[in-house]
Amino acid sequence: MTTYNITMTKQTKTAKPRAVPQDRRKKVAGNSQAKGAVKKTAGAESPYHHGDLHGALLKAAEIVLERDGLSGLTLRAVAREAGVSHAAPTHHFGDLTGLVSELAAIGFRNFNATMTAAGASGTTPLESALARAKAYLAYARAQPGMYQLMFRTERLDMTRPNLREAANASFAGLASVVGAHHPGNVATDALTIEQAAQIARTWSLVHGFTMLTLDGRLTDILRRLPDGTDAEKLFVEMLKITVARAMETPK
Repeated sequence: MTTYNITMTKQTKTAKPRAVPQDRRKKVAGNSQAKGAVKKTAGAESPYHHGDLHGALLKAAEIVLERDGLSGLTLRAVAREAGVSHAAPTHHFGDLTGLVSELAAIGFRNFNATMTAAGASGTTPLESALARAKAYLAYARAQPGMYQLMFRTERLDMTRPNLREAANASFAGLASVVGAHHPGNVATDALTIEQAAQIARTWSLVHGFTMLTLDGRLTDILRRLPDGTDAEKLFVEMLKITVARAMETPK
């Protein structure tokens, strides 16, 4: 009996492991790799799957701007919103000024496109001018963060070609609201004092009214008006007086 036990022990120690089928080895290896990948990804940032990271960062910046305001618009906040590393916005825009300048350029382009489309709906110069001005107010009310960023020149780099071009196009659109006709490029060429006065007068009215609306400063005036009179109706009445007079002024 003793001999038998010794023999069995020796066999146990020297026995070769059973061969694992090839398909099972592949499965085990695959599971091990998958577990390793999960461990590696768990502590890292999720990868960015979009092809246009530059555009995605600008879209993320717009979301942050409208949600958190200009004070909440930081490179880290944008990276977090886009789901990328904190270094990504710096790589694409250099710094926060670069980012907000490119974002403002998008705002000006959309702003101008909105006014241009509205102006095309009018059948007379006055109707077109009024439609453009109403579109001005509507854009600002729909995207207050973007609108206010566009006019924060101390935060923008106006030497950037994209921003300069978009802002000039927007200025030309504004000039057309008051009928400041000009044979050349009103955005860059010299203006007469009369043309400049027309533009400044109407822009002061439109921009001033828009900011009062965004800041909620017209509540007291509106509550004194007949029922059904909202900010836009009051705006149109102001424009009818100002824009009509501007168009009657000799060029």
